[in-house]
Amino acid sequence: MKKLFSQNLLPVFLQNNRLRLVSASLIILASVGIILAFFINFILGLFLFVLFVALVSTTFYAIDTVTKKTNRYISDLSYRIKRGEQEALIQMPIGILLYNEDAEIEWTNPYLQQYLGKQEVLGKKIATIDPELATLISENESFDEPRNVRWGDNQFEIIIQKSIHVVYLLDITRYAKIEDRYNDEQLAIGQIFLDNYDEITQTMTDKDISNLNNYVTNELSNWARKYGMFLKRVDDDHFFVILYAKALQAIEADNFKILDRIRERTSKQNYPLTLSLGIAYNDTDLAKLATLSQSNLDLALGRGGDQVVVKSEDDPARFYGGKTNPMEKRTRVRARMISQALQEVMGQADQVFVMGHFKPDMDSLGACLGIRRIAAMNGKKCYVVVNQDNLHSDVQRLLDEIKRYPEIEPFIVTPEQTTDLVSEHSLLIMVDHSKPSLTTSPALYEKLHDRTLIIDHHRRGEEFPENPMLVYIEPYASSTCELITEMFEYQPKDTEAISKIEATAMLAGITVDTKSFSLRTGTRTFDAASYLRSVGADAVMVQRILKENVNNYIQKNHLIETIKYIKPNVALCAGEENKTYDPVVAAQAADTLLSLSGINASYVITKRPDGKEIGISARSLGEVNVQVIMEKMGGGGHLSNAATQLTGVSIDEAKQQLIDVVNEVEKPAEDAAEKSK
Repeated sequence: MKKLFSQNLLPVFLQNNRLRLVSASLIILASVGIILAFFINFILGLFLFVLFVALVSTTFYAIDTVTKKTNRYISDLSYRIKRGEQEALIQMPIGILLYNEDAEIEWTNPYLQQYLGKQEVLGKKIATIDPELATLISENESFDEPRNVRWGDNQFEIIIQKSIHVVYLLDITRYAKIEDRYNDEQLAIGQIFLDNYDEITQTMTDKDISNLNNYVTNELSNWARKYGMFLKRVDDDHFFVILYAKALQAIEADNFKILDRIRERTSKQNYPLTLSLGIAYNDTDLAKLATLSQSNLDLALGRGGDQVVVKSEDDPARFYGGKTNPMEKRTRVRARMISQALQEVMGQADQVFVMGHFKPDMDSLGACLGIRRIAAMNGKKCYVVVNQDNLHSDVQRLLDEIKRYPEIEPFIVTPEQTTDLVSEHSLLIMVDHSKPSLTTSPALYEKLHDRTLIIDHHRRGEEFPENPMLVYIEPYASSTCELITEMFEYQPKDTEAISKIEATAMLAGITVDTKSFSLRTGTRTFDAASYLRSVGADAVMVQRILKENVNNYIQKNHLIETIKYIKPNVALCAGEENKTYDPVVAAQAADTLLSLSGINASYVITKRPDGKEIGISARSLGEVNVQVIMEKMGGGGHLSNAATQLTGVSIDEAKQQLIDVVNEVEKPAEDAAEKSK
């Protein structure tokens, strides 16, 4: 304010100074003229002297007048400015509060007083007058920039000058409501797909199909009407929905119960229909939203269906549903199409690399050997990339057996060896996993990320290669070996058939992933196993390869001895803090727990061999979705078979995190069950 005051008066001061300077100059010139006039003519000099006196008197009078007027102007302006400052401090719509070192109120302006009521506030502690305001001040006094806060029913922009103990509160409730309304009315686009509509309606009469269509349409229409959404059926099994962000928040709070309602009611009619949704939000470009919603739907279907994926371009995906095992929708036609597509892509490559996840299991290695044989049938060299450090005993036995096959052994390479082999026209196939962070050779993936294929039976996660050339993910399949076995039927017949060791490795992969054909098996699983047996797979060799190490057996039993129940029918085992366990041992312990009476879900926590990570293996019989629980802890897997790794935590901390997540995930279901009673 003082600076503004000085700037306004500057022209006045300059004008006065110019007047004084001009007057002084004129007096000096006149004095010189009078002196010269006296030398020339005394009378003339006398006349000029009188005139000079009159001129000087007039000048001084004028200067005095101007000075008085200037002083009056400055005085009046100064008074008005000070009065304006005082009025602004009292009347302006910004709350001001002064407090002392003891957090006692020293002064507030009338604008802030209206938010404090009619109570007397001076000399009282802020916490006594308004505890919420005291909390806001203590939480924000360390920030130099304005911050938005909520106080009571209003929103404010708060600025605190801690050095002089002054709080400024600007009420922005009106603008906040406008912003909230803008955010609430942001558009979101969703796509709904009836997962198994074609399979269910194949055996239904026209009347039953019509009734099913009417029921689904009515349920979805009522659901859309409840939340103010626009719903449009674009195909027999496909709906398009447009909704506001506020409606999306309400639906998420409801956990998309529409999925459960339709699945449960159609199941009672012996037509269990499941839905998958992909919803995109937080973008003003409707074309981008539509594309992203389709991508989210693909992610939901890739994870097995019967679930919802909600994701914006910049935010992580949120998953809902996924409570049922994925239904088998694979057909021979799809297997043939994938097989033909694989042949075409291989034909364009000079060589092929195939690799599984970092710590290979039998399914991963068996699938790699199957792909190597398919590449050979199509006249292509294929290298199997295996990190041979700290291999599990069964995988090591298989690799030892392969050394007896000179036509295969040279094509088993380490990640380091691929550096000299790879070229820009090479092809990479990732099997039994789809996360680049879990792959055997991240460096090889980086080189061939734009020439990558994926064949997997795990539910697709949010981490996924960008723009893969071909994706074959079937979460309902027992194993990756099962998927690849079906492709052999469509390979060239005039080439060397699959060898005994390759067939045996793939059969071992199916055996391990199905727990000896007791879990996650379908008719196609037994068809694949039958084919492998017919081409020479040795069941005795499978048993010999899969024999358990004595030390591992002892460790597994030791883990089982630590069993505790964290919930009814949910068991937890944990290893010691100073002892490491092979991940396979932990997984076997979790599987063994499921064979015990009264256990529907099991978790095993151990320190991994590297000593840096804590691993959690999770298993269930299908009633508990362990995949959702592991995903919340950074992992993933199947509904009944999942895992995760944690860094920077102890066994006890990992145990507490797991218990917290289990309670968080299962509480809504428990609350719903309680309400139904």
